[in-house]
Amino acid sequence: MARLSLPSSLDSSLPGICCSVLNVAMEAKYQCQQCKNILRKPFQAKCGHRYCVFCFKELTSSGPKPCEACRKEGIFEESQSMLSTTEAFPDNAARREIESLPAKCSNEGCLWTGTMKEYEGQHEGCCDYDNITCEACQMRILLKEKDRHNERECEARTLNCKYCKLSFHFKEIKAHDEICQKFPLQCKDCGKKKIPREKFPEHTKTCAKSKSACQFSEVGCKAVVYNGKQLDHEQMSLMEHLRLEGCQAGGRGRAVLEQKITALENIVCVLNREVERNVVTQEALSRQHRLDQDKIESLLNKVRHLERTLTVRDLQLAESEQTLRELQYCTYDGVFIWKICDFTRRRQDAIAGRSPAMFSPAFYSSKYGYKMCLRLYLNGDGTGRGSHLSLFFVVMRGKYDALLKWPFSQKVTLMLLDQNNREHIIDAFRPDVSSTSFQRPISEMNIASGCPLFCPLAKLSGKSSYLRDDTIFIKAIVDLTGL
Repeated sequence: MARLSLPSSLDSSLPGICCSVLNVAMEAKYQCQQCKNILRKPFQAKCGHRYCVFCFKELTSSGPKPCEACRKEGIFEESQSMLSTTEAFPDNAARREIESLPAKCSNEGCLWTGTMKEYEGQHEGCCDYDNITCEACQMRILLKEKDRHNERECEARTLNCKYCKLSFHFKEIKAHDEICQKFPLQCKDCGKKKIPREKFPEHTKTCAKSKSACQFSEVGCKAVVYNGKQLDHEQMSLMEHLRLEGCQAGGRGRAVLEQKITALENIVCVLNREVERNVVTQEALSRQHRLDQDKIESLLNKVRHLERTLTVRDLQLAESEQTLRELQYCTYDGVFIWKICDFTRRRQDAIAGRSPAMFSPAFYSSKYGYKMCLRLYLNGDGTGRGSHLSLFFVVMRGKYDALLKWPFSQKVTLMLLDQNNREHIIDAFRPDVSSTSFQRPISEMNIASGCPLFCPLAKLSGKSSYLRDDTIFIKAIVDLTGL
């Protein structure tokens, strides 16, 4: 069985929106049957239950699954209650209704309010009061404090030594200063500053104000003199040095051996320092590797953010295209003719449950009047299912509703036009002003009201004058008397 491939504007990598975001009482029709949160891009299964598109894809990723909501409600039917991507469709009416609901940010301290559409497209994931985890030190912080934390507070933030340019964590700064070969030192004897640690031993040997042992200390000279006075000392103590050498001649062999041991010890010290430098270099390379991994993760996060932004743009583009289509067919005199092409294919989609209902473009009673549309079930609805076309009239929320008279009470005439212009099928009604269908809309559109038995499907079979070139025409007339 072919799998359903969703366009990017209808796909989602997120489950439902947290219920606490909703700024009105939560109703069951807004809730995903899987994650129990507010529906995000709702899909309606064949059985009528709604799921977030993400949840629906997760449930059906390995094939059709039984609807657990049907089982809980005791209405499970094998033919109707299997969740399958080939028998579900995007519930755009429910999506528009949810998007128009009032919302608030659930983060403590945030005062943002708006609609669910604005929350999902503009505020979610971008709130300054979002609680996030620092990727370096794992500390929980607010999003608005991220830059300050990274620059000033994070114990695991990376710094570069201003002397040797190696990278290390902030908490290692003191330990690094103790071994940094470029770290500046000051000679206590001559007062010279900014001597790199790696050159300090050489300075000590040549500093005129530093003292060191006489080079004849190995044969017994106890003198400690300034480096600049070593030659004077050797000249003044020449005879004493010769005497000491004579006394030590017998033990010269042992002295040579001790010199070799000292030389070997010096070599070992040099090797140890080299090992320490290699360890420092290895640690620096490891830290750089971690930084590179962090940068890669940051770039991946940016890519995911851009993908979400593109999804929002796709939604906005789809809405703009829908608005343009509505403007193309829009009328402002209460009279609307709806041309429906590809009737056969559309009816098959209705029979299969892929698209049981379709909405007409909006039309108006006047430029600043009531906004209305039609809803058509090509395979019938309710008592007309399978036997009749069901046609309903829908009052929509308009920009100028505050200036209009409510409830809506104008006579409505619905017609299926005979394309031979002889015998149109006509049904008319006056609104029940006590019905919620005709009160001032608080969501995108009111509940549809009309004729479930509008036209027998048998009248559209054979060589029907109502169906020509796979096209039908439906006309709606709103009586403007009294407006």
